[in-house]
Amino acid sequence: MPLYRCVVPKNAVSQEDRAKIAEEFMRIHCDVTAAPETFVHVFFFDADETDAAPGQARYLVNGSIRAGRTDDQKQEIVDRMTAAFADITGVDRADIAVRTIDVPASWVMEGGALLPEPGEEEAWLAAHHAEAAK
Repeated sequence: MPLYRCVVPKNAVSQEDRAKIAEEFMRIHCDVTAAPETFVHVFFFDADETDAAPGQARYLVNGSIRAGRTDDQKQEIVDRMTAAFADITGVDRADIAVRTIDVPASWVMEGGALLPEPGEEEAWLAAHHAEAAK
C-alpha cells in the first residue's frame, strides 16, 4: 500500500518504460507523502485496444492510497504522475487518467502487520523490524 494499477493498451508500453514509470511513481508518492518506499507497489495490466470507450483515456492509473492525505497532496500526486507517465512514454497527457482512492490503513497489511496511519510510519517500521528480527 499504496497500490498503483496501470492499465495500458497491449504492447503500448515497453518493459523498460514500465520499470521507469514504477520507479518514478514510487519516488513521487514518497516525496509527496513521506511514506516508506517499501510501501509502494505498481502493477501493469494490458488491455485490448477495444477496451477504451471513444473519448476516454486509453491509459488509466488507479491508485489506492492510505486515507488521511490532504486534497493538495492527492492533486500533486495526480499531476506529477500524469506528467511522469507522459514524459516517459511520449503519450499525450489528454490520453492519461490518474485517479486516487482513499483506503483506511487498517484495511491493508504489509509484512503481516496492519499499516500505520499516515505520520505514524517511523514507529511502525521500528516495531515491525524489531519483531522481524526476533
